[in-house]
Amino acid sequence: MQSMLREAVKTQKGFKAPSSFHHIKSLVPDYVGTGTKMGEGWLLTAEMLELVTSGVGNIVCTQPFGCLPNHIVGKGMIRKIKENYPNANIVAIDYDPGATRINQENRIKLMLSTAKLNFLKQSL
Repeated sequence: MQSMLREAVKTQKGFKAPSSFHHIKSLVPDYVGTGTKMGEGWLLTAEMLELVTSGVGNIVCTQPFGCLPNHIVGKGMIRKIKENYPNANIVAIDYDPGATRINQENRIKLMLSTAKLNFLKQSL
């Protein structure tokens, strides 16, 4: 099914097909073990790495329902990804009953202003 999806997306203009599961899994060993089962485990980190290594510099990582293991693994790996890819602009946004909408929006606005500054620096 994944191969069929990837082929269908490749034929559409303006879309980039996701990498194969095998490729995504190969990106993560220097960050977190593939046996990690907390939260989204190693997959969240691998997907962020796939985006960063394919040229996507700005990532909003949404985390629902205050998932503590995902909060720890996901946010912990964001820092390491940023250390290895200094141009990566990644922000984690929690969507749960305790998170205020204004805080979520402000974090996204801050991320967008950083993206704009990074773009302007690269343009010079």
